[in-house]
Amino acid sequence: MLNLPVGLHSHGLRRLVALEAARGSFDAAVAAVAAVARATGVRVGKRQLVELARSVAVDVAGFYTAPVCGPVPDGLLLVLQFDGKGVVMRPEGLRPATAKAAAAGRKLATRLSPGEKNGRKRMAELAAVHDVVPVVRTPADVLPPPGVTGPDGPKATGKWVTASVVDDIATVVAAGFDEAERRDPTHARTWIVLVDGNNTQLDAVTAEAAHRGVVVHIVVDLIHVLEYLWKAAWSFFTTGDPDAEAWVTDKARKVLEGRAGQVATGIRRRATYNGYNQAERKGADTCADYLDAKAPWLDYATALVGGWPIATGVIEGACRHLVKDRMDITGARWGLDGAESVLLLRALVTNGDFDDYWKYHIAQEQHRNHRNQYADNRIPP
Repeated sequence: MLNLPVGLHSHGLRRLVALEAARGSFDAAVAAVAAVARATGVRVGKRQLVELARSVAVDVAGFYTAPVCGPVPDGLLLVLQFDGKGVVMRPEGLRPATAKAAAAGRKLATRLSPGEKNGRKRMAELAAVHDVVPVVRTPADVLPPPGVTGPDGPKATGKWVTASVVDDIATVVAAGFDEAERRDPTHARTWIVLVDGNNTQLDAVTAEAAHRGVVVHIVVDLIHVLEYLWKAAWSFFTTGDPDAEAWVTDKARKVLEGRAGQVATGIRRRATYNGYNQAERKGADTCADYLDAKAPWLDYATALVGGWPIATGVIEGACRHLVKDRMDITGARWGLDGAESVLLLRALVTNGDFDDYWKYHIAQEQHRNHRNQYADNRIPP
């Protein structure tokens, strides 16, 4: 039977709209649809296009409930990563706290004060799940001497990503765990969770793992640790001093050896020995406090011996590709529904799942629009 959609636009046009909306700006999508549909006389305005994109994305959650089939090589690690990226929103799309800050206005008339935000962004929460073949390394492999190229680290395969401006951190973390359980329903594999150290993320991951009864090994991204070590370095060295780089490398290697606590103690001791006042030692204390606070998740010695990844490159790439490249188009301000639909569609395309999703979506459309109209969902001959 014919599987006609509700509304005026065909499934073929909806598919085109979804792909174009995921690829570039809505203005470009309107132009692309107009070019293809010129022969038929069909015109789709920007608001119609946003609504069509939203209607195409309605089945994404259901599509990703089917278990992943196929054998898994022995020892293949299962890696989860989480992060967030701000999206400029229209006022009605902001979370209450951000909207309140935006309504308060700037402290200064002509510019932002130090640390002050525009109050125009809502965080898109992202999750990534992928497989990794372990690669055993040493601290010297990760941070080799000058002029020496270290071996490649673990390579991500089978990447899956998702993003949402509607859901909070805990909900997106749960979505990441859903995908991980699709791949490993019996929890037989080693699960690694890479985060940037955000406390809300850490709490959500810990709670979700406990809820599902799965053992996860949480590792804080090494790049974030290096950033804090550099903050400490500028307490001890003048800007541009090449000795600062050698100092950071030395401390980072010790952290990789599992001696983060010793590094924190040494940083504080040096600042005290130098007689620094509170302002002079601020970077040193910030770094030391960070190393102590994140100590349970800085076990890089175990990670390197186990061949685990220790950096969040996959989720950082997702932040750029899924969010920044599309949502940060100059002058763009997003409504909640439009932003959510585009993120879901971009994730489908990034995952390489759009064609399979489209078949699933068409089947769901037939069920919603036609089979549901008959007893027992059976269409009479």
